[in-house]
Amino acid sequence: MSTEILERFRPLFEPRGIIIAGASSHPGKFGFVAAHNILSEGFPGEVFLTNRDGAEILGRQTLTSIDDVPEGAADLVFVCTPQKTLPDLLRSCAAKGVKAAFVTTAGYGELGEEGKQAEKDLVDLCAELDILLLGPNGQGVISTPAKLCAQIVAPFPPRGNIAIASQSGGFVQAFQNYAVKTGVGISRAVSAGNCAATNVEDYLEYFAADPETAVSLIYIEGIEDGRRFYDTVKRAAAEKPLVVLKGGATSGGQRAAASHTGALATDDNVFDGMCRQAGLTRATSVEEAFELAASFATHPLPRGGNVFVLTTAGGWGVVTADRITSSRNLDLMPIPDDLKAEFDKRLPPRWSRNNPADLAGSETRDTVAECLELVAGHSEVDSVLLLGVGIQSNLGAMERAGRFYPGHGLERIVEFHERQDTRYAQLSMDLEKRFDKPVLVATELVDCQSENAGPKTLRDAGSLAYASSYRAVTALEHLYRHSQHRAQR
Repeated sequence: MSTEILERFRPLFEPRGIIIAGASSHPGKFGFVAAHNILSEGFPGEVFLTNRDGAEILGRQTLTSIDDVPEGAADLVFVCTPQKTLPDLLRSCAAKGVKAAFVTTAGYGELGEEGKQAEKDLVDLCAELDILLLGPNGQGVISTPAKLCAQIVAPFPPRGNIAIASQSGGFVQAFQNYAVKTGVGISRAVSAGNCAATNVEDYLEYFAADPETAVSLIYIEGIEDGRRFYDTVKRAAAEKPLVVLKGGATSGGQRAAASHTGALATDDNVFDGMCRQAGLTRATSVEEAFELAASFATHPLPRGGNVFVLTTAGGWGVVTADRITSSRNLDLMPIPDDLKAEFDKRLPPRWSRNNPADLAGSETRDTVAECLELVAGHSEVDSVLLLGVGIQSNLGAMERAGRFYPGHGLERIVEFHERQDTRYAQLSMDLEKRFDKPVLVATELVDCQSENAGPKTLRDAGSLAYASSYRAVTALEHLYRHSQHRAQR
């Protein structure tokens, strides 16, 4: 089955060559944007632009007909032409060996009964031609391992191992923007459009088999076949973590979904129960959906619920303790006696002597690094939250921008602050790998000062840092629930 599904989707995600049907010389049209994105992001295969006037586009001479494309040179067509042109276009593509068609053209099922009939005719034609139909009414597909940016939106995200299928092109764009911001990359992403012939379940089956993908992330507005959806997501979640965001949870959202993609609504309570039973991770917002997928992509699963908090900021420790204590899944574990004894050797007497461990301003030596290593390596600790990373560099940034810099010894201390935060961030990633347990870093500087040495070190390495301890604990809850689900299977 894996080989079959990989081969079925190969022309979409790993095409040998691409035809952009309806390429345009007008920078405001989809046909221009698609050509620009595919050519500028370095797709290594052959790219053929077709334009009825034969205009030159981006320094390339276009073809006036699909008939001019060498046979077998392209196996994917990206369609930016009007609805009425599609039947002849697809027949010509099939004659040249095209096996997949991504259709951006709108005006199908989302417009009511007449559009649904046109959509059915399109599906029947592609079935007759043995062409995998994607869309219509989609915004594109990206495949970072293939350097493929076949979309009419931006951006092209960094390479990673999160795969996305969405019934909203806008949300694909949003998830890609989050990938750029966080440094946690994408493997494949597709705007599914109206899902006329290929739906989210089909993409999930591919993602489950895809060696480039470690986590699946989907946005859906409606489900045509509830039994198939349940069976597919259950199988997919058994292979890899699967994060789902669903629109149309309320009557207002359901009306909006019907006009957006023509999706059929489902009972939200039933859907919620299905998610729990199938082992899906359900997100409540677009930003949470990406953050949870990125958490699965960058952190190991905890083996238990014991959490230890290490902080250089007392207030953050207190609110984080509240958040963990209110969790149904996680435990704010008591500090083990042997760990307390080791901390006593390294910290001033005023340290908190509890969990959270407030290190009481010990950032000027090796103390933070040594304590973090002791906590991560302790056998009773299942996961670690590190708070306060970036505080030193924040002060360094203020000093660097101040009127007394350079001079007065500030160059040396600013460099020291930045070196320390880089060290803490790097150490969190190293210890996570060494002990195979989550070591999560949370700091508001992720949003407030993104070039701070702490969050920047994590982002440059493709590891997720959290903008608050609340969000880090939420992510940790989902990691642990998924760990429990896998253990109980």
